[in-house]
Amino acid sequence: MNENVISACAGEKRVLSQEDVLKVISAALPVEDYTNKRLLLIIPDHTRTAPVGMVFKLIHKQIGTVVKALDIIVALGTHSQMSEEAICKRLEISSQERQEKYGKVKFINHEWNNPEALKTVGTISAEEIETLTNGLFSMDVPVEVNKVLFDYDKVIIIGPVFPHEVVGFSGGNKYLFPGVGGPRILNFFHWLGAVMTNPVIIGRKWTPVRRVVDKAGAMVNMPKFCFSLVVDGTEFAGIFAGSPEAAWDCASDLSRKLHIVYKDHPYSLILSCAPKMYDELWTGGKCMYKLEPVLADDGELIIYAPHISHISETHGRIIEEIGYHCRDYFLKQWDKFKNYPWGVLAHSTHVRGIGRFENGVEKCRAKVTLATSIPESVCKKINLGYRDPSKIKIEDFLGRENEGVLVVPKAGEMLFRLKNPPQWAGSEV
Repeated sequence: MNENVISACAGEKRVLSQEDVLKVISAALPVEDYTNKRLLLIIPDHTRTAPVGMVFKLIHKQIGTVVKALDIIVALGTHSQMSEEAICKRLEISSQERQEKYGKVKFINHEWNNPEALKTVGTISAEEIETLTNGLFSMDVPVEVNKVLFDYDKVIIIGPVFPHEVVGFSGGNKYLFPGVGGPRILNFFHWLGAVMTNPVIIGRKWTPVRRVVDKAGAMVNMPKFCFSLVVDGTEFAGIFAGSPEAAWDCASDLSRKLHIVYKDHPYSLILSCAPKMYDELWTGGKCMYKLEPVLADDGELIIYAPHISHISETHGRIIEEIGYHCRDYFLKQWDKFKNYPWGVLAHSTHVRGIGRFENGVEKCRAKVTLATSIPESVCKKINLGYRDPSKIKIEDFLGRENEGVLVVPKAGEMLFRLKNPPQWAGSEV
């Protein structure tokens, strides 16, 4: 454990109490250090499972009466903005509490695509990018972040850590980039992760993408602090307080223990059930990302989400135009696709999975099927399979692992891996 990190882990009792968490917060945020300070808390949106509300309320209890400001910005990345009601739900506070106890707290939605909301804090040079990416890229990458951060004396990140398809493990500086970052750095490192491929990146700590994100984070030249959270199912399993780098480092080690399931063999059919917090395919795609490593060649993964009715409020038009394809489909036709947003291309490859593009023909390793409220005609247009969700009975898929059928009731956060992974799944990077 990093000596500069204050932490609490549930251990055998499996769940942290409010008292456990308050002890960490009290030690990490002494009242005398925060008197008359302006603080901005960076929190995730509704698409992440974590006791963010508990931590927010305990921070408010600890220093809320002595600070000059204790405001909230939602690290949306490119996700849709959240209403006042939705942010209250994320913070687990009632409308009455919002008006009374937390009335002075300002809620801010990040605006990733509004140049007026962003500030350029520097550029990662082509030479640095070449080093950070092990030679995969060599280009200048401008780094933009929401300029509201600089209205405060300190930013405090509150967010969970899980295996992640782009960075390896989420959390830490990822709540700055893409959380409150601009499109150029966002598009770059998402495409970097896609070029390396999801199975090679996901669930590995020191990836080239993490190095880029941490480099960008270091360019946000202001005091930063982080509470990295780890859950076990719905229970609070660990909290780590320190710098974004150090807190994430410790939390990702616990996440590796709790959030990776190892299987003996691949599955020819996977029913991957999306929870309601994934309300569009843009986030529901995580049901593929976390299970691709155990999907057999020529197998089928079904994203079962009757509640999902659209691809993406933000990016849907572009995705309908380009469709879902493997990495090489884009790389081998780069002149045709290079001017599309690289982050959208990355999402496309992550959902479609590993494949090849040879002699003008795309050959994907496995089939990805939507059992959602997205019409069959749209599924066909975007190069995905279709199943009528009303005709799927989950019980018909249960208890058939020996037949090569896997059901994951809440997909998207737990990573599934093979004990003996194939070569395309990569190794530690």
